[in-house]
Amino acid sequence: MQTRVLGTGGPEVSAIGLGCMGMTHGYGPAHDRSSMIEVIRTAVDLGVTFFDTAQVYVDGDVTNEDLVGEALEPLRGQVTIATSSVSTWSTGSRSSIAARITSSRRWSDR
Repeated sequence: MQTRVLGTGGPEVSAIGLGCMGMTHGYGPAHDRSSMIEVIRTAVDLGVTFFDTAQVYVDGDVTNEDLVGEALEPLRGQVTIATSSVSTWSTGSRSSIAARITSSRRWSDR
């Protein structure tokens, strides 16, 4: 798998990443958790080291960040997870956006 460096001196990641939104949001109901964990881990086996998630990708109580975190926890240090923080799809105050960033950072430090 080819790799790329993010930004100037950022982490080196696979040239192909996996966007995980559709696993819990956007394209119908959330998919089976164990199947999605298998998809994520298979992607790693195939050389993918860059994964995208966000707090807003939620279906009921199934959060995308939790799913991706569970799938990649055994591989911590071998992968890079990108996440974004928004309070809603269309608007958000600075304080609510800051709160989401703080929450995402707490999640990533687990």
